[in-house]
Amino acid sequence: MSPQETRLNDPQRPMAMQGIRVIDAATFIAAPFAGTLLGEFGAEVLKVELPGIGDPCRRLGTASDAGDSFSWLTEARNKKSLTLDLRKAEGAAIFKQLVAESDVVCENFQTGTLESWGLGWEDLKAINPRLVMLRVTGYGQTGPYSGRPCFGRIANAFSGLSYLAGEPDGPPMTPGSATLADYGAGLFGALGVLLALRARDITGEGQVVDVALYESMFRLLDELVPAYGAKKIIRRRMGAGTATVVPHSHYPTSDGRWVAIACTTDKIFARLTAAMERPELSAPGAFERMEDRLAHRKEVDDAVAAWTRQLPLAQVIAACDRAQVPCGPVYAIDEIFEDPHYRQRGNLLTVPDERVGELTMPNVVPRLCGTPGAVNSLGPKLGEHTDSILAAMLDMTPGQLAELKSARVI
Repeated sequence: MSPQETRLNDPQRPMAMQGIRVIDAATFIAAPFAGTLLGEFGAEVLKVELPGIGDPCRRLGTASDAGDSFSWLTEARNKKSLTLDLRKAEGAAIFKQLVAESDVVCENFQTGTLESWGLGWEDLKAINPRLVMLRVTGYGQTGPYSGRPCFGRIANAFSGLSYLAGEPDGPPMTPGSATLADYGAGLFGALGVLLALRARDITGEGQVVDVALYESMFRLLDELVPAYGAKKIIRRRMGAGTATVVPHSHYPTSDGRWVAIACTTDKIFARLTAAMERPELSAPGAFERMEDRLAHRKEVDDAVAAWTRQLPLAQVIAACDRAQVPCGPVYAIDEIFEDPHYRQRGNLLTVPDERVGELTMPNVVPRLCGTPGAVNSLGPKLGEHTDSILAAMLDMTPGQLAELKSARVI
Protein backbone atom coordinates (compact mmCIF):
# COMPACT_ATOMS: atom_id res chain seq x y z
CA MET A 1 0.00 0.00 0.00
CA SER A 2 1.37 3.38 -0.97
CA PRO A 3 1.83 6.23 1.54
CA GLN A 4 -0.97 8.15 -0.17
CA GLU A 5 -3.34 5.19 0.07
CA THR A 6 -2.49 4.83 3.76
CA ARG A 7 -3.32 8.47 4.45
CA LEU A 8 -6.61 8.33 2.57
CA ASN A 9 -7.67 5.21 4.48
CA ASP A 10 -6.85 6.79 7.86
CA PRO A 11 -7.00 10.62 7.65
CA GLN A 12 -6.68 10.91 11.45
CA ARG A 13 -3.28 9.27 11.47
CA PRO A 14 -0.58 11.64 12.75
CA MET A 15 2.11 13.06 10.49
CA ALA A 16 5.73 13.44 11.50
CA MET A 17 6.02 17.19 10.79
CA GLN A 18 2.56 18.35 11.78
CA GLY A 19 2.63 21.54 13.82
CA ILE A 20 5.69 22.86 11.97
CA ARG A 21 5.22 25.92 9.76
CA VAL A 22 7.71 26.52 6.93
CA ILE A 23 8.05 29.71 4.92
CA ASP A 24 9.47 28.84 1.51
CA ALA A 25 10.84 32.12 0.18
CA ALA A 26 13.14 30.40 -2.32
CA THR A 27 12.94 29.84 -6.08
CA PHE A 28 13.47 27.06 -8.61
CA ILE A 29 14.36 23.69 -7.01
CA ALA A 30 17.08 23.41 -4.35
CA ALA A 31 15.70 25.09 -1.21
CA PRO A 32 12.07 24.69 -2.35
CA PHE A 33 12.63 20.93 -2.62
CA ALA A 34 13.57 20.87 1.05
CA GLY A 35 10.24 22.57 1.79
CA THR A 36 8.43 20.05 -0.40
CA LEU A 37 9.91 17.13 1.52
CA LEU A 38 8.87 18.66 4.84
CA GLY A 39 5.40 19.37 3.49
CA GLU A 40 4.93 15.78 2.40
CA PHE A 41 5.16 14.76 6.04
CA GLY A 42 2.72 17.27 7.42
CA ALA A 43 4.49 20.62 7.70
CA GLU A 44 2.46 23.65 6.65
CA VAL A 45 4.48 25.23 3.83
CA LEU A 46 3.79 28.82 2.81
CA LYS A 47 5.27 29.51 -0.60
CA VAL A 48 6.20 33.22 -0.89
CA GLU A 49 6.20 34.44 -4.51
CA LEU A 50 6.62 37.76 -6.27
CA PRO A 51 3.21 39.28 -7.13
CA GLY A 52 2.24 38.92 -10.77
CA ILE A 53 5.35 36.87 -11.60
CA GLY A 54 5.72 33.97 -9.20
CA ASP A 55 8.48 31.43 -8.81
CA PRO A 56 10.42 30.95 -12.10
CA CYS A 57 9.92 27.22 -11.58
CA ARG A 58 6.36 27.78 -12.84
CA ARG A 59 7.93 28.24 -16.28
CA LEU A 60 10.73 25.68 -16.02
CA GLY A 61 10.31 22.80 -18.47
CA THR A 62 7.17 21.53 -20.15
CA ALA A 63 3.99 23.54 -19.64
CA SER A 64 0.89 21.70 -18.45
CA ASP A 65 -2.65 22.44 -19.59
CA ALA A 66 -2.93 24.66 -16.53
CA GLY A 67 -0.12 26.87 -17.82
CA ASP A 68 2.27 26.13 -14.98
CA SER A 69 5.03 23.64 -15.74
CA PHE A 70 4.95 20.00 -14.70
CA SER A 71 8.00 20.78 -12.55
CA TRP A 72 5.98 23.34 -10.62
CA LEU A 73 2.91 21.16 -10.20
CA THR A 74 5.09 18.33 -8.88
CA GLU A 75 7.72 20.14 -6.81
CA ALA A 76 5.39 22.71 -5.24
CA ARG A 77 2.91 20.06 -4.15
CA ASN A 78 1.23 20.46 -0.76
CA LYS A 79 2.23 24.16 -0.59
CA LYS A 80 0.15 27.30 -0.17
CA SER A 81 0.96 30.23 -2.45
CA LEU A 82 1.31 33.66 -0.88
CA THR A 83 2.31 36.61 -3.06
CA LEU A 84 4.50 39.15 -1.29
CA ASP A 85 7.07 41.62 -2.55
CA LEU A 86 9.93 41.40 -0.07
CA ARG A 87 11.72 44.31 -1.74
CA LYS A 88 9.08 46.74 -0.49
CA ALA A 89 9.06 47.93 3.10
CA GLU A 90 5.46 46.84 3.59
CA GLY A 91 6.25 43.38 2.18
CA ALA A 92 9.30 43.00 4.40
CA ALA A 93 7.24 44.02 7.43
CA ILE A 94 4.58 41.41 6.65
CA PHE A 95 7.28 38.79 6.12
CA LYS A 96 8.68 39.52 9.57
CA GLN A 97 5.24 39.11 11.09
CA LEU A 98 4.90 35.72 9.40
CA VAL A 99 8.37 34.69 10.56
CA ALA A 100 7.39 35.45 14.14
CA GLU A 101 4.69 32.76 13.83
CA SER A 102 6.78 30.18 11.94
CA ASP A 103 9.44 27.57 12.59
CA VAL A 104 11.49 27.45 9.40
CA VAL A 105 12.47 29.80 6.57
CA CYS A 106 13.91 28.37 3.34
CA GLU A 107 15.73 30.75 1.00
CA ASN A 108 18.23 30.56 -1.84
CA PHE A 109 18.79 34.17 -2.83
CA GLN A 110 22.29 35.19 -3.83
CA THR A 111 24.40 35.78 -0.73
CA GLY A 112 23.61 39.10 0.92
CA THR A 113 20.29 39.72 -0.85
CA LEU A 114 18.03 39.21 2.16
CA GLU A 115 20.40 41.29 4.29
CA SER A 116 19.97 44.17 1.84
CA TRP A 117 16.21 44.01 2.45
CA GLY A 118 16.60 43.89 6.23
CA LEU A 119 15.61 40.22 6.27
CA GLY A 120 18.94 38.52 7.01
CA TRP A 121 19.56 35.99 9.74
CA GLU A 122 20.30 38.52 12.45
CA ASP A 123 17.13 40.45 11.59
CA LEU A 124 14.91 37.38 11.67
CA LYS A 125 16.60 35.83 14.68
CA ALA A 126 15.81 38.98 16.67
CA ILE A 127 12.14 38.46 15.85
CA ASN A 128 12.07 34.71 16.44
CA PRO A 129 15.03 33.21 18.36
CA ARG A 130 13.64 29.71 17.73
CA LEU A 131 13.73 30.13 13.96
CA VAL A 132 15.58 27.63 11.76
CA MET A 133 16.79 29.24 8.53
CA LEU A 134 17.84 27.11 5.57
CA ARG A 135 20.13 29.05 3.23
CA VAL A 136 21.01 27.34 -0.04
CA THR A 137 23.45 29.03 -2.42
CA GLY A 138 25.83 27.86 -5.09
CA TYR A 139 28.96 28.17 -2.97
CA GLY A 140 27.70 28.70 0.57
CA GLN A 141 27.51 31.75 2.83
CA THR A 142 31.29 31.97 3.25
CA GLY A 143 34.40 31.65 1.10
CA PRO A 144 35.83 33.66 -1.82
CA TYR A 145 33.12 32.46 -4.25
CA SER A 146 30.15 33.00 -1.93
CA GLY A 147 28.83 35.91 -3.98
CA ARG A 148 28.88 34.15 -7.33
CA PRO A 149 25.65 33.14 -9.08
CA CYS A 150 25.26 29.41 -9.59
CA PHE A 151 22.90 26.76 -10.93
CA GLY A 152 22.92 22.97 -10.78
CA ARG A 153 25.03 22.53 -13.90
CA ILE A 154 27.74 24.79 -12.49
CA ALA A 155 27.63 23.00 -9.14
CA ASN A 156 27.91 19.59 -10.82
CA ALA A 157 30.98 20.83 -12.65
CA PHE A 158 32.60 22.54 -9.65
CA SER A 159 32.01 19.52 -7.40
CA GLY A 160 34.05 17.18 -9.61
CA LEU A 161 31.01 15.13 -10.66
CA SER A 162 30.77 16.29 -14.28
CA TYR A 163 34.47 15.56 -14.82
CA LEU A 164 33.72 11.88 -14.21
CA ALA A 165 30.75 11.66 -16.60
CA GLY A 166 31.37 10.61 -20.20
CA GLU A 167 33.55 8.32 -22.26
CA PRO A 168 37.33 8.17 -21.61
CA ASP A 169 38.20 9.87 -24.89
CA GLY A 170 35.27 12.32 -24.87
CA PRO A 171 34.32 15.57 -23.17
CA PRO A 172 32.75 15.75 -19.69
CA MET A 173 29.03 15.14 -19.93
CA THR A 174 25.91 16.05 -17.98
CA PRO A 175 25.72 13.46 -15.16
CA GLY A 176 22.15 12.33 -15.77
CA SER A 177 20.48 15.66 -15.09
CA ALA A 178 21.74 19.21 -14.70
CA THR A 179 19.49 19.53 -11.64
CA LEU A 180 21.10 16.73 -9.61
CA ALA A 181 22.90 19.25 -7.39
CA ASP A 182 19.63 21.12 -6.80
CA TYR A 183 17.83 18.02 -5.60
CA GLY A 184 20.87 16.91 -3.61
CA ALA A 185 21.06 20.28 -1.90
CA GLY A 186 17.35 20.06 -1.13
CA LEU A 187 17.83 16.66 0.49
CA PHE A 188 20.75 17.84 2.62
CA GLY A 189 18.79 21.00 3.38
CA ALA A 190 15.80 19.04 4.65
CA LEU A 191 18.12 16.88 6.75
CA GLY A 192 19.76 20.02 8.14
CA VAL A 193 16.39 21.49 9.06
CA LEU A 194 15.38 18.30 10.87
CA LEU A 195 18.67 18.30 12.79
CA ALA A 196 18.25 21.97 13.69
CA LEU A 197 14.68 21.40 14.87
CA ARG A 198 15.88 18.51 17.02
CA ALA A 199 18.65 20.70 18.43
CA ARG A 200 16.05 23.39 19.15
CA ASP A 201 14.19 20.88 21.30
CA ILE A 202 17.35 20.64 23.41
CA THR A 203 18.64 24.23 23.41
CA GLY A 204 15.50 26.23 22.75
CA GLU A 205 17.32 28.16 20.03
CA GLY A 206 17.20 28.08 16.25
CA GLN A 207 20.14 28.26 13.87
CA VAL A 208 21.21 28.65 10.24
CA VAL A 209 21.52 25.62 7.98
CA ASP A 210 24.09 26.58 5.31
CA VAL A 211 24.07 24.33 2.22
CA ALA A 212 26.07 24.91 -0.98
CA LEU A 213 24.87 23.32 -4.21
CA TYR A 214 28.31 21.95 -5.07
CA GLU A 215 28.75 20.43 -1.60
CA SER A 216 25.73 18.18 -2.09
CA MET A 217 27.47 16.41 -4.98
CA PHE A 218 31.01 16.66 -3.61
CA ARG A 219 29.90 14.72 -0.50
CA LEU A 220 28.71 11.80 -2.63
CA LEU A 221 31.89 11.02 -4.58
CA ASP A 222 32.91 7.92 -2.56
CA GLU A 223 36.72 7.58 -2.30
CA LEU A 224 37.60 10.38 -4.71
CA VAL A 225 38.94 12.70 -1.99
CA PRO A 226 40.91 10.29 0.21
CA ALA A 227 42.34 8.43 -2.83
CA TYR A 228 43.78 11.67 -4.15
CA GLY A 229 44.81 12.96 -0.73
CA ALA A 230 46.72 9.80 0.13
CA LYS A 231 47.98 8.54 -3.23
CA LYS A 232 47.38 11.42 -5.68
CA ILE A 233 45.03 9.25 -7.74
CA ILE A 234 43.00 11.33 -10.20
CA ARG A 235 39.98 9.37 -11.37
CA ARG A 236 39.23 9.82 -15.06
CA ARG A 237 36.10 9.39 -17.12
CA MET A 238 35.25 5.72 -17.61
CA GLY A 239 31.95 5.73 -19.46
CA ALA A 240 29.65 3.19 -17.81
CA GLY A 241 32.54 1.52 -15.98
CA THR A 242 33.38 1.77 -12.30
CA ALA A 243 36.87 2.63 -11.08
CA THR A 244 37.11 0.15 -8.23
CA VAL A 245 35.01 -2.80 -9.43
CA VAL A 246 34.87 -5.09 -12.52
CA PRO A 247 32.51 -6.20 -14.00
CA HIS A 248 30.30 -3.31 -13.00
CA SER A 249 28.82 -1.66 -16.07
CA HIS A 250 26.11 -1.65 -18.73
CA TYR A 251 26.07 -4.44 -21.27
CA PRO A 252 24.15 -4.84 -24.59
CA THR A 253 21.57 -7.57 -25.14
CA SER A 254 20.42 -9.34 -28.31
CA ASP A 255 17.15 -7.39 -28.47
CA GLY A 256 18.84 -3.99 -28.58
CA ARG A 257 18.48 -3.26 -24.87
CA TRP A 258 20.99 -2.63 -22.09
CA VAL A 259 21.43 -4.41 -18.77
CA ALA A 260 23.28 -3.21 -15.68
CA ILE A 261 25.37 -5.87 -13.93
CA ALA A 262 27.33 -5.30 -10.71
CA CYS A 263 29.79 -7.82 -9.31
CA THR A 264 31.21 -6.12 -6.24
CA THR A 265 32.80 -9.25 -4.72
CA ASP A 266 34.74 -12.27 -5.93
CA LYS A 267 31.88 -14.57 -4.88
CA ILE A 268 29.35 -12.66 -6.97
CA PHE A 269 31.67 -12.81 -9.97
CA ALA A 270 31.97 -16.55 -9.53
CA ARG A 271 28.18 -16.83 -9.54
CA LEU A 272 28.05 -14.74 -12.71
CA THR A 273 30.57 -16.92 -14.52
CA ALA A 274 28.52 -19.97 -13.55
CA ALA A 275 25.42 -18.34 -15.03
CA MET A 276 27.44 -17.54 -18.15
CA GLU A 277 28.62 -21.17 -18.28
CA ARG A 278 32.18 -19.80 -18.24
CA PRO A 279 33.45 -20.95 -14.79
CA GLU A 280 37.03 -20.85 -16.02
CA LEU A 281 36.88 -17.04 -15.92
CA SER A 282 36.72 -17.08 -12.12
CA ALA A 283 39.17 -19.93 -11.62
CA PRO A 284 42.51 -19.46 -9.80
CA GLY A 285 45.04 -18.01 -12.19
CA ALA A 286 42.35 -16.33 -14.27
CA PHE A 287 40.15 -13.51 -12.90
CA GLU A 288 39.29 -14.98 -9.51
CA ARG A 289 40.29 -11.92 -7.51
CA MET A 290 39.19 -8.32 -7.95
CA GLU A 291 42.76 -7.12 -8.49
CA ASP A 292 43.05 -9.59 -11.38
CA ARG A 293 39.88 -8.26 -12.94
CA LEU A 294 40.91 -4.64 -12.50
CA ALA A 295 44.19 -5.40 -14.23
CA HIS A 296 42.32 -6.98 -17.17
CA ARG A 297 39.22 -4.75 -17.19
CA LYS A 298 38.62 -4.85 -20.96
CA GLU A 299 38.99 -8.60 -21.22
CA VAL A 300 36.52 -9.19 -18.37
CA ASP A 301 33.98 -6.66 -19.67
CA ASP A 302 34.27 -8.06 -23.19
CA ALA A 303 33.56 -11.57 -21.92
CA VAL A 304 30.43 -10.42 -20.07
CA ALA A 305 29.26 -8.39 -23.07
CA ALA A 306 29.78 -11.37 -25.39
CA TRP A 307 27.44 -13.38 -23.16
CA THR A 308 24.73 -10.70 -22.85
CA ARG A 309 24.76 -10.07 -26.61
CA GLN A 310 23.59 -13.63 -27.18
CA LEU A 311 20.44 -13.26 -25.07
CA PRO A 312 17.46 -10.94 -24.86
CA LEU A 313 17.21 -8.70 -21.81
CA ALA A 314 14.61 -10.84 -20.00
CA GLN A 315 16.79 -13.96 -20.25
CA VAL A 316 19.89 -12.15 -18.97
CA ILE A 317 17.95 -10.88 -15.96
CA ALA A 318 16.43 -14.31 -15.31
CA ALA A 319 19.84 -15.98 -15.42
CA CYS A 320 21.34 -13.40 -13.08
CA ASP A 321 18.40 -13.66 -10.71
CA ARG A 322 18.80 -17.45 -10.50
CA ALA A 323 22.49 -16.98 -9.73
CA GLN A 324 21.84 -14.13 -7.27
CA VAL A 325 23.88 -11.67 -9.32
CA PRO A 326 22.71 -8.04 -8.99
CA CYS A 327 21.40 -6.84 -12.34
CA GLY A 328 18.64 -4.75 -13.80
CA PRO A 329 17.35 -3.15 -16.99
CA VAL A 330 18.55 0.28 -18.06
CA TYR A 331 15.10 1.86 -18.19
CA ALA A 332 13.65 4.78 -20.09
CA ILE A 333 10.68 6.51 -18.46
CA ASP A 334 8.06 4.74 -20.61
CA GLU A 335 9.40 1.39 -19.39
CA ILE A 336 9.18 2.57 -15.79
CA PHE A 337 5.48 3.29 -16.28
CA GLU A 338 4.97 -0.32 -17.43
CA ASP A 339 7.05 -2.07 -14.77
CA PRO A 340 5.02 -4.16 -12.25
CA HIS A 341 7.39 -3.42 -9.36
CA TYR A 342 6.91 0.32 -9.70
CA ARG A 343 3.17 -0.29 -9.89
CA GLN A 344 2.94 -2.55 -6.84
CA ARG A 345 5.18 -0.31 -4.73
CA GLY A 346 3.03 2.69 -5.62
CA ASN A 347 6.05 4.64 -6.87
CA LEU A 348 3.93 6.40 -9.48
CA LEU A 349 1.31 8.48 -7.72
CA THR A 350 -1.61 9.92 -9.67
CA VAL A 351 -3.14 13.03 -8.10
CA PRO A 352 -6.48 14.50 -9.25
CA ASP A 353 -6.60 18.23 -9.91
CA GLU A 354 -9.34 20.46 -11.32
CA ARG A 355 -6.86 22.24 -13.60
CA VAL A 356 -5.21 19.28 -15.32
CA GLY A 357 -7.52 16.39 -14.48
CA GLU A 358 -4.92 13.97 -13.18
CA LEU A 359 -1.14 14.15 -12.96
CA THR A 360 1.23 11.27 -12.31
CA MET A 361 4.38 12.01 -10.32
CA PRO A 362 6.91 10.29 -8.06
CA ASN A 363 5.39 9.21 -4.76
CA VAL A 364 6.64 10.16 -1.31
CA VAL A 365 10.05 8.92 -0.15
CA PRO A 366 10.88 7.61 2.43
CA ARG A 367 8.09 5.31 3.59
CA LEU A 368 7.15 5.54 7.27
CA CYS A 369 4.86 2.83 8.56
CA GLY A 370 3.62 4.84 11.54
CA THR A 371 3.46 8.42 10.28
CA PRO A 372 3.48 8.18 6.48
CA GLY A 373 3.73 11.16 4.19
CA ALA A 374 1.14 12.16 1.61
CA VAL A 375 0.50 14.33 -1.42
CA ASN A 376 -2.74 16.25 -0.97
CA SER A 377 -2.50 18.87 -3.73
CA LEU A 378 -0.43 19.90 -6.73
CA GLY A 379 1.57 23.11 -6.96
CA PRO A 380 -0.93 25.93 -6.29
CA LYS A 381 -2.10 28.80 -8.47
CA LEU A 382 -0.13 32.00 -8.02
CA GLY A 383 -1.37 33.79 -4.90
CA GLU A 384 -4.10 31.22 -4.35
CA HIS A 385 -3.84 31.39 -0.55
CA THR A 386 -2.67 34.98 -0.01
CA ASP A 387 -5.90 36.31 1.45
CA SER A 388 -6.61 33.30 3.66
CA ILE A 389 -3.05 33.19 5.06
CA LEU A 390 -2.86 36.89 5.92
CA ALA A 391 -6.38 36.92 7.33
CA ALA A 392 -5.80 33.84 9.50
CA MET A 393 -2.25 34.57 10.68
CA LEU A 394 -2.20 38.38 10.84
CA ASP A 395 -5.92 39.19 11.25
CA MET A 396 -5.94 41.35 8.11
CA THR A 397 -9.27 42.70 7.00
CA PRO A 398 -10.60 42.75 3.42
CA GLY A 399 -9.90 46.47 3.34
CA GLN A 400 -6.26 46.03 4.35
CA LEU A 401 -5.81 43.29 1.78
CA ALA A 402 -7.27 45.52 -0.90
CA GLU A 403 -4.84 48.30 -0.02
CA LEU A 404 -1.87 45.94 -0.20
CA LYS A 405 -3.02 44.67 -3.57
CA SER A 406 -3.41 48.20 -4.85
CA ALA A 407 0.17 48.97 -3.78
CA ARG A 408 1.31 45.69 -5.39
CA VAL A 409 2.77 44.47 -2.12
CA ILE A 410 0.70 41.29 -2.53
